[in-house]
Amino acid sequence: QVQLVESGGGLVQPGDSLRLSCAAAGRTLSNYAMGWFRQAPGKEREFVATINWTGGSTYYVDTVKGRFTISRDKAKNTLYLQMNSLKPEDTAVYYCAARRSGILSMNEYEYDYWGQGTQVTVSS
Repeated sequence: QVQLVESGGGLVQPGDSLRLSCAAAGRTLSNYAMGWFRQAPGKEREFVATINWTGGSTYYVDTVKGRFTISRDKAKNTLYLQMNSLKPEDTAVYYCAARRSGILSMNEYEYDYWGQGTQVTVSS
């Protein structure tokens, strides 16, 4: 069984930065694709970013391109999301997810394991 634990969320002002982490336990995820999703109040969960098993391929939703960077540290079995130039519309609970297939995906139903989420609030 795989456990994913997100951390790094918080309350920040518009324009600030945050780095989310997702630590995996239970097994190595070096061959898994990974993703970040988010869910704002009253809205459905949406895709944010994904990375393939090698870390050499990434994809982002248009609204975060150029501001967010997804990366992974295989030695630490950890996934990251660097978020810069944060906006109020980025406010949401952020979830990391792992996919047994090493191929990146924007489809939440293709992920096998999920973390519990971490709250990010962007407000002045």
